[in-house]
Amino acid sequence: MNQLLGWRCTLCGATYAPHEIEYVCPQHGDAGIVDAVYDYAGIAAAASPRTLAASRDTSMWRYRALLPVAGDAPVPPLHVGGTPLYHAAALGAQLGLPNLVVKDDGRNPTASFKDRASALVLLKAQEQRAAIVTTASTGNAGAALAGLAASIGQPTVIFAPKTAPPAKVAQLLTYGATVLLVDGNYDAAFELCLAASKEFGWYCRNTGYNPYTVEGKKTAAYEICEQLRWQAPDAIFVSVGDGNIITGLHRGLQDLLALGWIDKLPRLMAVQASGSSAIYNAWASGADTITPVQATTVADSIAADLPRDGLRGLRAIRETGGKAIQVTDDEILAAIPLLARLTGVFAEPAGAAALAGLLAEIGERGLGSGERRSEIGDRRSEIGDRRSEIGERRAESGDWRSEIGDRRAEIGDRRSEIGDRGAGIAPEATVVLMITGNGLKDISSAMKASGQATIIEPTLAAVKKAIGTSQGR
Repeated sequence: MNQLLGWRCTLCGATYAPHEIEYVCPQHGDAGIVDAVYDYAGIAAAASPRTLAASRDTSMWRYRALLPVAGDAPVPPLHVGGTPLYHAAALGAQLGLPNLVVKDDGRNPTASFKDRASALVLLKAQEQRAAIVTTASTGNAGAALAGLAASIGQPTVIFAPKTAPPAKVAQLLTYGATVLLVDGNYDAAFELCLAASKEFGWYCRNTGYNPYTVEGKKTAAYEICEQLRWQAPDAIFVSVGDGNIITGLHRGLQDLLALGWIDKLPRLMAVQASGSSAIYNAWASGADTITPVQATTVADSIAADLPRDGLRGLRAIRETGGKAIQVTDDEILAAIPLLARLTGVFAEPAGAAALAGLLAEIGERGLGSGERRSEIGDRRSEIGDRRSEIGERRAESGDWRSEIGDRRAEIGDRRSEIGDRGAGIAPEATVVLMITGNGLKDISSAMKASGQATIIEPTLAAVKKAIGTSQGR
């Protein structure tokens, strides 16, 4: 049963019945973004951690009772959500954070977090029998819409800046979307998409503007807490562009707190590229408004002159006692191979920005850069041995948390080496890195970060020369 009571404008507080508005509060034009209002008593009667534990559905739709959908509404067939939460033992040991975990949303069908929003938006578009669904995107939101739409035969029109990474444009075209590359940036594509949707009557998915985008994205917060056995983490580091993903996490956490399924709100740590830092600027200055910037960053997925969900993003940071963190493109690129080599998770620049933000917060900004890779390499065998030990003992205990907890004192001794942790990331804290997109989305950035392969002659002698005789028999 749909427990949505209605919508509340984030600017003026006006309330609306569920079907009274389609997108935004009409008193503020396109800027009147609305929050969903739910009947939590009704949700509690329909679902609980116990009923979820009994569910055989491992996708985002296991949380139907907490979403604005009817219980029997048909959903796209692709498996969205249910992405893995990995214990990052080696990376955590490197940073003195034994309870560090990685949420890999690059494992979604089109390889990004934004599949969550598109899945719910498409369900709503189907309810309205929309002929065309459209969105503006730097690539990931468009790919998510195009891919999931292809699975149900829904035509789409995608507006993207002409500078979008080729891999993302290839996804759009391969899924059969009508792709319009705009001679301008993401903000220009956003405005053009809005105008076209109004002119032609298309159903618009645009981030923030369509209230169902954040409702789909909040399912990641549900998953994180359920995967941690309904123990809310202490902090979640997530990259931020438009502000819609961090808003989704905030909304999901608020739902769980209201239901009594968790007992605290994790601190939401918003990581922005220094070249696209409108939300960071507002947070740092204590402002209540967002001033546009001219966004330029290698992390295209979080490039936004004017964050369309910036006010709610700012609210998410402040209401959870979180923080906005600014990182450079070089720090973002350095985090890509560091994350991959110590966790096995391959992230695009926007995804790796979460790690760059964590490094900045604990005073390890240089970690992963060229001059420190040899240091990391020297320690990998030691960490690998410890990971094997942890893996073997995990099977015995069935709970990595208790096993790791026994070693907090040992790892806590490294606090002086790691340095000042600023806003209180304690060594025993459970910290989540939210990885929002797969590295295959932007191969050129991955190659820039990781270097080139060695080309050799097809001889054993050439192999020995390339790898060094010390690695031979």
